[in-house]
Amino acid sequence: MKKLLSGKLHILSLGCSKNLIDSEVMGGLARASGMTMAERPQDADVVLINTCGFIGPAKEESLEAILTLAQIKKQRGRDLKLVVAGCLAQRYGKALSSEIPEADLWIGTGEVGRIAEHLRRLDAGGTRRKAIVSKPDFLMTSRHERLLPSGAATAYLKISDGCSNRCAYCAIPSIRGRARSRRPDDILREAEILVGRGIREIILIGQDTTAYGSDLKNRPTLSGLLSDLSAIPGLRWLRLLYAHPAHITPDVLEAMAGRENICRYLDLPVQHIDDAILHAMNRRVSSEMIREILRQARSLMPDLALRTSLIVGFPGETQKRFERLLDFVAEARFDHLGVFTYSREEGTPAADLPSRISEKEKDRRRDAIMSEQADVSYAVNQTLIGSVQEVLMEGISDRPDFARVGRCRRQAPDVDGVTYLKKGPAAIGDFVRCRITGADHYDLFGEILFDNYRKKPL
Repeated sequence: MKKLLSGKLHILSLGCSKNLIDSEVMGGLARASGMTMAERPQDADVVLINTCGFIGPAKEESLEAILTLAQIKKQRGRDLKLVVAGCLAQRYGKALSSEIPEADLWIGTGEVGRIAEHLRRLDAGGTRRKAIVSKPDFLMTSRHERLLPSGAATAYLKISDGCSNRCAYCAIPSIRGRARSRRPDDILREAEILVGRGIREIILIGQDTTAYGSDLKNRPTLSGLLSDLSAIPGLRWLRLLYAHPAHITPDVLEAMAGRENICRYLDLPVQHIDDAILHAMNRRVSSEMIREILRQARSLMPDLALRTSLIVGFPGETQKRFERLLDFVAEARFDHLGVFTYSREEGTPAADLPSRISEKEKDRRRDAIMSEQADVSYAVNQTLIGSVQEVLMEGISDRPDFARVGRCRRQAPDVDGVTYLKKGPAAIGDFVRCRITGADHYDLFGEILFDNYRKKPL
């Protein structure tokens, strides 16, 4: 029998929702091994930081957080252990372990499932290797009990890990490994467990959710998975993120359109619209294909909310090619849009491309895109005034004129705007019907309708 751990663990999770699930799995494994959770690093015996190492700004944020925790450790003394996990550790752990000696252990993305074993070794007096960076092949299952926030009504569900797309700018395949899909029955089992724990909204994620099943022997489809998940009793909302435009198929759109509890929301990261840039990025999709997907999706779901992400400043993005992208933003009228400036990442094919663009010019192009999108978002949101929306209540607002805050089906957590509501008898986790009375560039404002709001979905 393995020795139970003791002491308190604090977890700081950085980066994306996929990383968050890894943190929840590690927290669940540590708790099952005997540890309790500490809300603050100052109160913990072990601090685990799950880092992001995807692009330059994310790496900088991770390093700053590690150094902050290292300072806390210095103040506390040797009784506080610092463990660095995740993408930054996978990519640079062996080099950084000597540069940041305050960290007791660096573990890569392949070590998520062995976190309790690593904590036991630390508890016993250390480990022979300060950096353990193995093959990035971990894939969670429904047997991993996740440490979810108390009272949470929303949870992410990772249907796959890794990526085999090999986009020219992206280091994810080397950090997370090749694409690996979970079995449909295991995903359904986890979804049932989540609903049993009080989760009302499940958000499907992966590096590329639309590549789901292509690596499995019987080739299960994403559309079939969506249909099966939507049939789970008690699941109010099902949302899909990270749909690669080269892999999305009509049957996925039809499944979304045909199920009441699948949110009419599509996250479609197109990255660019110029064909030369798309080719250089190795996106395996053309501008016409992207436009056709948008036409099909909106034809099937006229009330669809579309989100995308773009990259500006990629090598070879001339002023004309950038203007083509800017015109596309005005043309496509995405409900939500995010922009990244190109980050040159060592080890990627794009790192060696000529025609580099200055950081100042990248920032100018990002700002121009966001300015255009602000006008689009404002115009779209204005059309929602007077409509009735179903809203998931998430908390108390920091605005004195609107007591509650939540999200409607058109809004994904963390990346989109929110819906502010006037005071009403609604608790966190409730679904309420509300009438939208106002809107700004990103957020909606409304009032609760008192017509059996706890019972009836729209």
